[in-house]
Amino acid sequence: MLQHLKQKQKQLQEMRSDFYTARGTHVYFKDSLDNDEIDVERAIAKIEGMLPEHLLSELEMIIVGWFDEFEDRNINAFYKDGALHISNIQDDEADMIDDIIHEIAHSVESPYGYELYGDQNVKDEFLRKRKMLHDKLWALDYKAPLKWFMETEYDKEFDEFLFETVGKDKLRMICMGLFINAYAPVSLREYFATGFTDFYLHSNHNFLKQVSPALYEKLLLLQDGKNLDTIV
Repeated sequence: MLQHLKQKQKQLQEMRSDFYTARGTHVYFKDSLDNDEIDVERAIAKIEGMLPEHLLSELEMIIVGWFDEFEDRNINAFYKDGALHISNIQDDEADMIDDIIHEIAHSVESPYGYELYGDQNVKDEFLRKRKMLHDKLWALDYKAPLKWFMETEYDKEFDEFLFETVGKDKLRMICMGLFINAYAPVSLREYFATGFTDFYLHSNHNFLKQVSPALYEKLLLLQDGKNLDTIV
């Protein structure tokens, strides 16, 4: 029994040790994982197997731990200057994979921002959907100024309106068939990141293609990589 416990402790320590992935990304544990059953090395290996190499070019380091930004911004991951910061509090491996792919999407915006947004197609699609969301909410007596819906940048007041005034569960129902999920309307960048995440987590792209056709076409070209000069 004692030997088993020592072996278990050793395994957990190994899981919490810093390591480098197959492509050379440094994974650093600022804090231990809250869920000892998650194998971070396996999770990141899956992600590196899902995404083409050119979409990982900006990612240099993944830091697992708890950061003040998580509480300040009500998030559980963020990307900044080559480093992806992810919460050490995760439900399971799938939850961690989802969060990491979402933040990799934001890293992709730096090298491919013009190709993604330069022709305005994704922006126009996003704003059309925002206008439709405004009209749906107005009809349900959730009154908010139209100008909120016609901006593309993140706005904390708008975020609070969606998730506190309307509420996540009700918003999810209202967004059904209009956005890929309830987080997609928050900003243009989140519209892209939620679509990117869905593209790589689900092999069947029919729903994404139906809901966000302009974004889907960009993701196809981004995935290919060889035809990036034809995106715009």
